[in-house]
Amino acid sequence: MSDPTRPHGPKIIAIANQKGGVGKTTTTINLGAALAEAGQRVLIVDLDPQGNASTGLGIEPDEREYTTYELLLEEIKLSQVVQDTEIENLRIVPATVDLSSADIELISNEKRSYLLHDALRQADMDRYELDYILIDCPPSLNLLTVNAMVASHSVLVPLQSEFFALEGLSQLMLTIREVRQSANPNLRIEGIVLTMFDARNNLSTQVEQDARDNLGDLVFQTRIPRNVRVSEAPSYALPVLQYDSTSKGAQAYRALADELMTNQSRVAA
Repeated sequence: MSDPTRPHGPKIIAIANQKGGVGKTTTTINLGAALAEAGQRVLIVDLDPQGNASTGLGIEPDEREYTTYELLLEEIKLSQVVQDTEIENLRIVPATVDLSSADIELISNEKRSYLLHDALRQADMDRYELDYILIDCPPSLNLLTVNAMVASHSVLVPLQSEFFALEGLSQLMLTIREVRQSANPNLRIEGIVLTMFDARNNLSTQVEQDARDNLGDLVFQTRIPRNVRVSEAPSYALPVLQYDSTSKGAQAYRALADELMTNQSRVAA
């Protein structure tokens, strides 16, 4: 069995927030593309039954013969579910709506919280020589999200720059703490990234100030702006870095990737 904690193993990051519409999938796709552009070998694991990360990277539904559902519940080889994307150095394990029933099916499984952990540590992982695995979690704190946290080295949290943004974050932090205490003692906070940020809006500025006052160094310096190019890119099944490479959104995700690569994981939850 492969061991991703070895020096040349991939760093596994769960991208999670139980609140929907915060830019979680957008961040997964574009951070992955930015890391790949920087020469890193990246695998995205689509763990959201909506399958938006898969669609956003051009994987059509009829091309998803094997998905994260089979990876978790049928124990097939990782090499059977990994697909190339149009982006060099960027691969994906796609998802379909089948994954929506996984929570119910996982309940009776004794290893229900460790299935993704074990799947991502198969021996044939080595063939890809990955640097990063990014897991796009569903917008809930269910068994799929717990699987992602148990499988990961750290959690990255997208935080929308809007009123009540910090509410609910405490529940996510509590879940991370519980996973650390029960199943993955080495789990860390990779960081909190402010998304949909509008520097002209006093509310965005206030949310940023509140986040930095309350969370300190947990908050990335990079802010992801509210940018029309970022919003348009998924309809063309492209990351914004390929859709409009010079846009403010593309530049921000490059900066986030650089910050991720140069910083150590933040303090524990």
